[in-house]
Amino acid sequence: MTSQSGTEVKDPGRRIRAGRLRRLGEWCARHFITVIALWLIALGGLYGLNSAFGGTYSDNFSLPGTQSDDGARLLGRHVPGAGGIGAQVVLYDARRPLSGVRSPIDQAVGSLRTLPHVLSVTSPLSSGPAAPPAGALAPDGRTGYIGIQFNANPTSFGSAYLRGVDAAVEPLRAAGVQVEYGGLLGELARPVPADLTSEAIGFAVAVIVLLIGFGSILAAAIPLVTALVGVIVGVSCLGLIAAATTFASVSPTLATMIGLGVGIDYALFLITRHRQRLMDGADPVAAAGRAVSTSGRAVIVSGCTVIVALAGLYVSQVSFIGKLGVAAAVTVVTAVVGAITLVPALLGLAGRRIDRYWVRRPVAEGEPAPAPDGVKHEERGDHEERVKHEEGGGRGERGEHEGRTKSAGRSEPAGGEAHDGWHRYARRVERRPWWFLLAGLVAVGVLAIPLFSIRLGHIDDGADPTGFTDRRAYDLITAGFGPGANGPFILVVDQSAVPAAERPALASRLGKALTDVPDAASITPLRPSADGQLLTATAIPSGSPQSAGTTTLFHHLKSDVLPGAVSGTGATTYVTGTTAAMEDFLDLITARLPLIIGVVVALAFLIILIVFRGLLVALKAAVLNLLSIAASYGVVVAVFQWGWGGPSLGISGTVPIESYVPMMMFAIVFGLSMDYEVFLLARVQESWLRTHESRGSVALGLEITARVISCAALIMVSVFAAFILSDNIVVKMLGLGLAVSVLIDATIVRLLLVPAVMTLLGSSAWWLPRWLDRILPRLDREGEEATPYRRSVSGGRPGAGVQGPPH
Repeated sequence: MTSQSGTEVKDPGRRIRAGRLRRLGEWCARHFITVIALWLIALGGLYGLNSAFGGTYSDNFSLPGTQSDDGARLLGRHVPGAGGIGAQVVLYDARRPLSGVRSPIDQAVGSLRTLPHVLSVTSPLSSGPAAPPAGALAPDGRTGYIGIQFNANPTSFGSAYLRGVDAAVEPLRAAGVQVEYGGLLGELARPVPADLTSEAIGFAVAVIVLLIGFGSILAAAIPLVTALVGVIVGVSCLGLIAAATTFASVSPTLATMIGLGVGIDYALFLITRHRQRLMDGADPVAAAGRAVSTSGRAVIVSGCTVIVALAGLYVSQVSFIGKLGVAAAVTVVTAVVGAITLVPALLGLAGRRIDRYWVRRPVAEGEPAPAPDGVKHEERGDHEERVKHEEGGGRGERGEHEGRTKSAGRSEPAGGEAHDGWHRYARRVERRPWWFLLAGLVAVGVLAIPLFSIRLGHIDDGADPTGFTDRRAYDLITAGFGPGANGPFILVVDQSAVPAAERPALASRLGKALTDVPDAASITPLRPSADGQLLTATAIPSGSPQSAGTTTLFHHLKSDVLPGAVSGTGATTYVTGTTAAMEDFLDLITARLPLIIGVVVALAFLIILIVFRGLLVALKAAVLNLLSIAASYGVVVAVFQWGWGGPSLGISGTVPIESYVPMMMFAIVFGLSMDYEVFLLARVQESWLRTHESRGSVALGLEITARVISCAALIMVSVFAAFILSDNIVVKMLGLGLAVSVLIDATIVRLLLVPAVMTLLGSSAWWLPRWLDRILPRLDREGEEATPYRRSVSGGRPGAGVQGPPH
């Protein structure tokens, strides 16, 4: 037997080689100054590079191949200045008609035309060919808007671009006219999100939870420090990547949310294992190495599962969605790297002093009862004897064995809490699994009821706070023109293949078809382009851009009215504009959501199957995660779409569920839920492989991990829920959805459904057909030295889980 730092130790009957992760953890703990210095250099260097060369974030995305994109490109080729992306400068004068300030309007229009990226500018007072297609002056003459067409999404121009716009409209403001920016220009002018407030609240709650749950001040600080460092490094890397490609404006917020959540969780899993080994008498360096080789390996598996789930977003074939997954994955990677390097370095720095400062008696993992029913104490003692040889060093073989045996065999756990709480709860689940299963299913089913009425859509500017200029512009247009004027559709008819003699008849047929269209407030007469190849018109919906009626009108125009009117003529039709592009985006996401769900579920199922080598275990994980996600979807629908509690969250009225939120929630939640799944199942399997007693192993795994899972979940819930304070409705929706899903997953699923189902499945949970066992790759989820596996009495390979013991 070699020392702790050696590469090989002996176990009766087999040789175990110290894993790379264990050596990495020990090296980081022993050379903590070097590791911490490298992280500080990376932190400062990447942050500085991002500040100097980092890119900007915007919602500038396109949907090549969609009819709205094809129509916009066609319009841009035949109607100079009509293509591109539109926005408005909304004007309102309460004292007089806008015609009374014609000179300032003309001056502002002229100045706006000189700005970079501007294709065309139309005045609300213009007439003739230069006039906006639908008119831009309200009937009372006091409200109007200057239409601007840009060659790219204005949100990608940066806040400095606004100074030129402000200077251009200054004559209007000097004349007493209210000027607001609408559409995408208004989004550019939104205040910078105050995410630091959300992060501070999440951190404060995390501190309280860690102190109450584990008592130690240093042990509470380490997860927070490593998570913060990992997030700053990750977001800085994301900023540098954004200099080369475009990421959505919500990307850094999403990356911060995910990075903080998983960063704290991963560090917490390692620290609790490390501190428990310190309490059992292990050397700090060896304890850190074992924590990395066991819980650290589970962290890597969990992180890979999250990244795989996020990568599944590329199945949507929409780069906008795929890049959101990349943004979140960047901070997941830094969280994993921080957990297996920076955490052991800080643990090495703290040494045995980690629990010196405390607010209550420090505890780590929940201690198990003396032995599960039906499990022989001799088996546990035999296991502890083997662990003694595996550890070596430290206090010496005899002292190590005595310390560990005392810890494992004592009748009262550390703090006396496991027997009083989680131990008794675990035994109740073991005795009455059907009751707990039924209770969990009822709870999940009730929460999922609103899901059946979900309506995906695009949240318009009417849901923004009244302090935003785009919200004020939205309200002015609604009052002056009607809500539909905030999201008009541009109708484009390509008649280039129609003979000139037949074009008047075509225009007549189209005019009749566009009369009295349901859900349309008005449709302007068709106008030919200057070259005569196109006919264009503007349709104003009766409702707001986010209303169901607007979606109905879009599909009716695109699929029925226009194609029917040009049938047999050779003409092609398009419905384009910003709102039409969002509707096409919605259709695309809705069509591909089932595929994304299928791919993510299949990949997660495969990972769990490879790691735990139990067919029913993997199937159970996939099904129960689907149930928890359905319940969280139901809560989001109830709050945002039904309006239950929406005003208290700063939401004006009811809104549809943003089209890509369910997709993002699914990928993120399905990945994050595997954190707790892997952590719980790892302990259950560890006991199962040692004792081959299924019911006791489930109860023991729940008893040991319940405290850590509960605290980790409460921290992640607080981090996500703090982002509900954001002014961005999509961020609110994601924050609430992720917080609720983690809460449901860590309580109803992980504490009710999983132990109940595992108890009912018994040894069959770990069954794996031999042919499948042969073709699956082997991924040791907690290192060979974590559990000295026994060979199954039925002849299965050690640890393969091919067959359980005889009943």
